[in-house]
Amino acid sequence: MNESMLILGIPIDTLIACVLVIALLAVAHVGLRLWAARRHRREAALAGAASGAISFGQWLAYTIIGLVSPIALLLWIHGLHFALTMILEDVPYPRFARYGMMVLDGLRGIGSLLGLMWVLARVGRGLERWLVRVALHTKGTADDLFLPIVGTAIRLLLPLLALILGTPMLAVPDRIQAMFRNGVSMVLIGVFAYILYRLIDAACQLVLSRHRIDVADNREARGVYTQVTVLRKVALSVIGTFALASMLMVFDSVRQLGTTILASAGVAGIVVGFAAQRSLGALLGGFQIAMTQPIRIDDVVVVENEWGKIEEITLTYVVINLWDQRRLVVPTTYFLEKTFQNWTRTSADLLASVFLYVDYQAPIERVRQQLTRILEASELWDRKVNALQVTDTTEHAVQIRALASAADASRAWDLRCEMREKLIRFLQQEQPDSLPRLRLAKTALHFVQQRT
Repeated sequence: MNESMLILGIPIDTLIACVLVIALLAVAHVGLRLWAARRHRREAALAGAASGAISFGQWLAYTIIGLVSPIALLLWIHGLHFALTMILEDVPYPRFARYGMMVLDGLRGIGSLLGLMWVLARVGRGLERWLVRVALHTKGTADDLFLPIVGTAIRLLLPLLALILGTPMLAVPDRIQAMFRNGVSMVLIGVFAYILYRLIDAACQLVLSRHRIDVADNREARGVYTQVTVLRKVALSVIGTFALASMLMVFDSVRQLGTTILASAGVAGIVVGFAAQRSLGALLGGFQIAMTQPIRIDDVVVVENEWGKIEEITLTYVVINLWDQRRLVVPTTYFLEKTFQNWTRTSADLLASVFLYVDYQAPIERVRQQLTRILEASELWDRKVNALQVTDTTEHAVQIRALASAADASRAWDLRCEMREKLIRFLQQEQPDSLPRLRLAKTALHFVQQRT
């Protein structure tokens, strides 16, 4: 071969072939870019003409346009590998050519893996956007909650699939490949745990969306809300525990450590069991409350002579929002072992009672008529119960009880205060002689005793 046809020991026709390969790569890259730009302008014009309504074909076109960059990367990786391989085959230094080929193969494997991940990530993102669009244009609540989660799962799992499939392309030692596979396995477990978390959260939202708790008669909704809240926390704890255990079991050293701990946990387990007896009792109490429901979220209760509403129920304690905005934290076992009042156990409506003491000369029928007028003018009365009765007598006064019904505990309290205030005002203004005369009798007796 003539020396004039060699450049640095490489035949000139080989160099020309390499230049042609690189030129073809550049032409292909530019062509893809021009096609993507033209297609993008076309789809944007169609979307504008359709007033924002984008068809499946247009979304598919957008996804394909997004694949131009990763496809161009894969073309450049394999094209440059082919061109440089031709040069290395004609290099007059065998040792340099051998090491150069090893480096090229390694770079091609890493680049192909990254390119494949990029392609699948773009495909997953396109599918996620399409599913979100489908969810937005459907009437069902379940679609709005679950389809975006499916899209997220596809977007996260497709690149991991590329890692699993592309690992054999890496020209690295087996030890490094094993470490790489372990890392991918841990990420895969974490992704599955995240998807399960999202699914459980969406299922809870779907159930709770069908049971409103901000209405007057919300007894059934509060029961469902309590069960869903407790079971959601249990499910998330189980998912987190199994995910962590699965990640640790990926490595042989941690797996052996876990086996050793389990083998030597006999006496330690008994000691821990006795030490955690109260905690385990509280956990079982939380499960029992969730199933039997002696209390529910937003129940009105009287605990330790304190009136309030159930604000939060966990596996170990219950938070009660008291009437003055204090929080009373009570262990769950309290509601299984002690007596308490639940004013909304079967229904939210309550009876508001007011006791008054009047003179024997008081016109009971006029007081009863006044109570009716007070209740009919009140927005707190639910028009179910209206009664006024003489409930007791003493040597000085008569006890009367005004009884009315209200939709819930808060309205019953306000109605009770309103009835008491207006009935006293009525007696003061219209029937002052009907008020108890015990103080006047005592004053007269004291005056007579002084005179005698």
